[in-house]
Amino acid sequence: MISRARTTLAVTATATALALTAGLAVTGAQADSPDRHETGKGVAWTAAWAASPQRPSTGFKANWSEAGFDEQTLRQIVRVTEGGDRARIRLSNAYGTSPLRIASATVARTTKGASVEKGSVRRLTFDGKRAVTIPAGSQLSSDKADLELDPFESVTVTLHLAGTTGPATFHSQSFATSYRADGDHTADTGSRAFDESAESTESWYYLSGVDVSGRSVKPGGRDGVVLFGDSITDGFASSTDLNRRWSDALAERLAKAGKQRPVLNAGIGGNMVLNDSAWYGEKSANRFSRDALDLPGTGTVVVLEGLNDIGYSETDKPTYKPAPVVSARELINGHKKLIREARAKGVRVVGATLLPLGGSDHYGTHSAAVSDEFNEWVRTSGAYDAYVDFDKALADPADPERIAPAYDSGDHLHPNDAGYRAMARAVDLETL
Repeated sequence: MISRARTTLAVTATATALALTAGLAVTGAQADSPDRHETGKGVAWTAAWAASPQRPSTGFKANWSEAGFDEQTLRQIVRVTEGGDRARIRLSNAYGTSPLRIASATVARTTKGASVEKGSVRRLTFDGKRAVTIPAGSQLSSDKADLELDPFESVTVTLHLAGTTGPATFHSQSFATSYRADGDHTADTGSRAFDESAESTESWYYLSGVDVSGRSVKPGGRDGVVLFGDSITDGFASSTDLNRRWSDALAERLAKAGKQRPVLNAGIGGNMVLNDSAWYGEKSANRFSRDALDLPGTGTVVVLEGLNDIGYSETDKPTYKPAPVVSARELINGHKKLIREARAKGVRVVGATLLPLGGSDHYGTHSAAVSDEFNEWVRTSGAYDAYVDFDKALADPADPERIAPAYDSGDHLHPNDAGYRAMARAVDLETL
């Protein structure tokens, strides 16, 4: 299975569960193209932060997705990798089975924990209205809010979820703390209500993106770099609330090199190229456009995925099922489909070799052989526009089938914080 001082955008949201259909009509706001709003007409947007929606499930840790919310406020914190003068949020009820009612929502700069910077709270509207209902299977964007954000600032998004939501569309592994409290606390700058409720989780709910406009954001600009993959891209085993995923490290490296670009994370823990999972998201081909290619401003996608396809059949964990034995040819064909889809939309697509898996629960004679064959294809076929060799970058020189001890989180499959930084260093920035 695979902040700067003024930080976090907080939104409180609720949702239910069903497959997403892009472009469905939305009550009170327009789906996917809010630039047509009077409040956003003619504005150029780029994604500054993103998370891939998932079906409600038990996930890796305890979460609120299956139970949902009941007249509560949800406060969530994310870090943007692009700055702007205005911001908007994207909300998803992709897997909901009933309409999702957002009674009110705010965005603000984060200070610490559930607290936000005084004077930075902005009331969000949807087609000019404070409340909005999102039909099951739909997503929408808010109107623009005048909020200046710099790259690497944290933003707090707070959503008041009216009534009972039912199971919630969510992103299972956030590696960031989210908070909830009874009643409407969307305008609160302090954390008292959330501290007193003593309820927190490491997942994001309903919130699928934060976009910015103004400053360097140009109409038709395609500077966004999307990292698409599984739990390694998602940041499994990285330090909570410290932004230590490899997407964070890559964004920071680009900025230090004077090549500032938004870097978006489209990883889902446990995700597969070839098969859907009730726990780990839809297969790559089914979510590639929604989660990567269609994000505002996307110009390049880096694809790192396949360890779960070949590793799940090596173990007998219930959540790994179905776990068919996958050949290198099948995995390669799955990647070729992603490449064709990216090029059809004019997006540069960069491949990545699979990390060493020796010693992990994904390791076996078959998975090792398929990994080697697949990695050789990535290196030599020229199918991708370019590639990153994570296999060599993280391998133990004394035992190349294993991750180097300095980069190993302990499960011999996922990197630690140092390993994620090594992944970012392995990228030739010119290939992006």
